[in-house]
Amino acid sequence: MSRRSALFVAGLTGFLGIGLGAFGAHALKGLLEIHHAREIWNTAVLYHLVHAPVLLCLAREQSIPRIPFFCFVFGILLFSGSLYLLAVTGITWLGAVTPIGGLLLMVGWAWIAWNGFRSESRVS
Repeated sequence: MSRRSALFVAGLTGFLGIGLGAFGAHALKGLLEIHHAREIWNTAVLYHLVHAPVLLCLAREQSIPRIPFFCFVFGILLFSGSLYLLAVTGITWLGAVTPIGGLLLMVGWAWIAWNGFRSESRVS
């Protein structure tokens, strides 16, 4: 993946996170209330937006760490995406997809932690 592509994905992810947050707060407010899903939508937006700057940081690396980058991208898609869909449709089985996305987000963070630990142990 090129730096240009990674920066595009990071920027698009942040853009969509802000847009979906605003869309849920305003345009979808009534629908989310009908489905009692405002909190679900807000959780999706939170995880989406927390990981957008992480993608930006990874995209700015000299050599883009692909494993965590793709774990975060697909984690956002599956975790937040399934929650967005659950919130607007009320289809409860979508909640079964959410933990897979959460696991991918955790793998991305674990990869970063492990490589940080490995780097430190090599220097010492």
